Amino acid sequence: MANVFFSTWQGELIDNRNKKEDELQASAFSLPENYTSDKSSKAFIGWDGVALFDKDVDVVRLAMEYAAQYQIYSEACGRCTPGRWGGRILYDLLDKIARGEGSHDDIAHLKEVSSTMMITSKCEIGKTVPKPILDLMEHFAADFNDLIDNQKASRHYNEEINYIAKVTAPCTDMCPSHVDIPAYIEGVRDMQFSESLGATRQTMPLAHTCGRVCPHPCEDACRRANLDSPISIMELKRLGADYETDHGLPWQHPFEPKEPKNDGKKVAIIGAGPAGLTAAYYLALEGIQVDIFEELPVLGGEVAVGVPQYRMPIEKYNKDIVLVTSMPTVNVITNHRVDAARLKEIDSEYDATLLAFGTRLSKKIGAANEKMDMGGYWGAIAMLDKVNLWHKYSTGSPASNELKDKVVVCVGGGFTSMDVVRCSIREGASRVVMLYRRDEKTIIGNTTYEEYHEAVEEGVEFIFHSAIEEIFDDGKNITKLKINQYELVPDPNGGRAQLVKREDGDFEMECDYLIPAVSQSADLQLLPAEWELALTSWETLLTNGKDYMTSRPGLFAAGDCEYGPMTIVNAVGQAKRAASVISKYIYDGKVSLSDDEIMEDHLKKLKVYNKKEKITGWMPGLPRVVSQKLEVDERKDNNKEVNMGFTGEEAVDEAQRCMRCYYISMVAV
Repeated sequence: MANVFFSTWQGELIDNRNKKEDELQASAFSLPENYTSDKSSKAFIGWDGVALFDKDVDVVRLAMEYAAQYQIYSEACGRCTPGRWGGRILYDLLDKIARGEGSHDDIAHLKEVSSTMMITSKCEIGKTVPKPILDLMEHFAADFNDLIDNQKASRHYNEEINYIAKVTAPCTDMCPSHVDIPAYIEGVRDMQFSESLGATRQTMPLAHTCGRVCPHPCEDACRRANLDSPISIMELKRLGADYETDHGLPWQHPFEPKEPKNDGKKVAIIGAGPAGLTAAYYLALEGIQVDIFEELPVLGGEVAVGVPQYRMPIEKYNKDIVLVTSMPTVNVITNHRVDAARLKEIDSEYDATLLAFGTRLSKKIGAANEKMDMGGYWGAIAMLDKVNLWHKYSTGSPASNELKDKVVVCVGGGFTSMDVVRCSIREGASRVVMLYRRDEKTIIGNTTYEEYHEAVEEGVEFIFHSAIEEIFDDGKNITKLKINQYELVPDPNGGRAQLVKREDGDFEMECDYLIPAVSQSADLQLLPAEWELALTSWETLLTNGKDYMTSRPGLFAAGDCEYGPMTIVNAVGQAKRAASVISKYIYDGKVSLSDDEIMEDHLKKLKVYNKKEKITGWMPGLPRVVSQKLEVDERKDNNKEVNMGFTGEEAVDEAQRCMRCYYISMVAV
């Protein structure tokens, strides 16, 4: 809910002019009436309307400034005549009226050009920019006519007012790393793969990795889905990265890395997983000295030792890692466990410290007779470590020594459990079962349809609405499990359906290895007790979720240790923001966000994607291109990469389905 003076946002007309206090309406949308906690917004204008929070807003100048933002964009784009020249005409005419030199013919011309742009522009930014301008011209016609009739400048024309604009897209807004997705898809479409990669690395350094193992929440906000089916956004991301390394090209940075500052300022990062690597990269681009402390002998965190080779080839992940470690101001110390005493030393030696360690402690499932030291009880993290250290680094011994011809039962419903069961198939288990309390739809939502479908193809059995009640052993090893089954019972009051135990649903199952993968927790023993750091109810480090500073000044947290087990793209998004905040903090001692980051937060709260929107003007029914996968018999007994990716022709065909759904929003403060 937002208190507005006037609003047309998303078709909701609210006009509180000349209304009494008890008649005022509030908007149902989360409009940014407060730009920051100590700074109010005067107005918000964007692709789906306009909202005024202050009666004193100069609506003519607001329209003019919005057109000015579009003119900057459209001249840089230049892909269609209506968009490029329309942007210039909109601004020129609105500026003419605002400075007191306009005519009523200019109003007619504005409406004509706006109509043409909305019908003929190639992308959404050209189609939507005229909408709020037309809204202002319709509902505040008297303000426009007054300036024309009296040939006077608008009342705030010459005043200093801060107008802050942000270009976004529904997919970009939904992406935790806010990757410029239409730009990298456009690069693929034009076969300009270096440009595609450059767009990705603006906010995402791990392009090889997130082009393979991202759960792609962006696709849930793809407007193409309102027409037929979403773009294969994730798989198009890997094209630019693979092109760079396959052709031995120099690293494609988002901008020329700055010279090392050599001013004595330095930042420590604890953990070399996706969050730690990302923060190090963006700090290094600014020329800031970074030291990464990693407990493991290898870099990459859980993606390196936890995500299987068939899903994330280490050769590709290592390319992303070397991108970071090749930066001249990045120094990595491996085999270095940081405990509480060492963290205090680091805290005193560095200008800021980022905690970016993972959640590597497997949680219990809560069954009777559950003992973590019983034979056959194998935590998911430990099991995946063994599998991947052998296959990726030839360290240790094959997990097939334990799992071959055995019955493996995994409890879980996320990516970790999916990795466990698919690895177990590859290690030669005779039967592999996943028990999950929820249903098929939920497990697909937790992972991806592709992951679930491929696991079923490979022979994994899924038993839904089930949980282990008791574990049986022979005094040494697990022998069998007692399993309860549940059913969803609708709430007669219309609330959420409840899981209720079926009285006739209990059964027993033989089991050699039970692998819990219900969740992981962070090892917080490295936190000095006397610091009394604030924690969440999930026993992770508490930050405000925006600047990622903990309750201790100068100590930041990002990734799993801040939020709990999360996806790679979430960890990257947090770490990119943390690096931005830290780069300013070490020089002025203040925690602050950039205008771009503040606008990101506002748009996320407002929600850019409208799943109810009816899409017109585009050809429907263009099928989503599906990349080639290894057939089941070719993949289930080895660690070859399953997803072979798009061919060049397939990639271009899929990229051409993108509707380039850019939007401009702007706040006046």
